[in-house]
Amino acid sequence: MRSITCFLAGLGIAMASPALAQTQDATVSDAPAQEAPTDAAKVTEPVAEKPEAAKPPVAKKPAKKEPVDSLKPGQYIWEKRAYNATDLRIIAVLDIQRLYVFDGDTLVGVSTISAGKKDKPTPTGTFEILQKNIDHKSNLYSNAPMPYMQRLTWDGIALHAGHIPGYPASHGCVRLPLPFAKALYSVTKMKQPETTPTPQPEPETEPKLEVEPVADVPTQMG
Repeated sequence: MRSITCFLAGLGIAMASPALAQTQDATVSDAPAQEAPTDAAKVTEPVAEKPEAAKPPVAKKPAKKEPVDSLKPGQYIWEKRAYNATDLRIIAVLDIQRLYVFDGDTLVGVSTISAGKKDKPTPTGTFEILQKNIDHKSNLYSNAPMPYMQRLTWDGIALHAGHIPGYPASHGCVRLPLPFAKALYSVTKMKQPETTPTPQPEPETEPKLEVEPVADVPTQMG
């Protein structure tokens, strides 16, 4: 005893003749099987499959930027120089946690950093060094040590030595490896305070006394 089901090769639709449209049990014998009559009028055309609706393209996530160097957290490169040709430019790239130091167009230093975490981000912009202190303690965070501090803003953002775990972990400052922070501290300059010239008082002059001439009075002789 066996069940019989027919498929039309080359089509994705299961089809059968009317006599085999319903699967039935049949006895297998040695006699040649007779073909069942086919009623052409009852044979239906295969239904074409509907094309699937085009799916909107899936937007690819932007590739995360990775540093092109092979520095590991806490590592740095510093070119020791006898002097610098120009004032140094310091550029922190926050999304890859790197800091670059340029003398003019020449790269003289690169370091891993740990910038501000998500809820305390490091501000972006252009800053000047407002204050320097080798042994600074934080005024905001329980006297936390901030060695070789170089202040960038008066509300607590600075460059200083600290722990570099390999990801943003500070309260907004830019942490540097201790030797790099020390080397950078030795070659930077603070912003010179702007001085307003003090107006000088005008010299005092003594007033001139103008005396009108007195007419001569004739003397009477007695």
